[in-house]
Amino acid sequence: MFSHIMIGASDLQASKVFYDAVLGALGHKPGVIDDKGRCFYMTEAGIFALSTPIDGEPASHGNGSTIGFHAASTEAADAWHAAGVANGGVTCEDLPGFRGGPSGMYLAYLRDPSGNKICALHRPG
Repeated sequence: MFSHIMIGASDLQASKVFYDAVLGALGHKPGVIDDKGRCFYMTEAGIFALSTPIDGEPASHGNGSTIGFHAASTEAADAWHAAGVANGGVTCEDLPGFRGGPSGMYLAYLRDPSGNKICALHRPG
């Protein structure tokens, strides 16, 4: 359904370090900075991008917004979470774990260096 998602970053370099770590934990390559100073993470399924706002105003997170990344396993979600905390992210909501009973989803939530809420999600079996 989506071709790309772009979010604002207050400090693009700090955000790149953070996303290189968390997306690297999920098996993705480091982001590439283009000639306009935007950072792109390319996959066969779509593109995730970071940019300082073009209107010159500060970046802000969406209240009630969450961007979810697929995790192939609970271990990958845990590695994603640990990489995020080690690179400027902050745990939000509960610690990584299953939600919705024994057949539920495994979720790990963070806020990135600009305050955006992100999640790694693993759907078992």
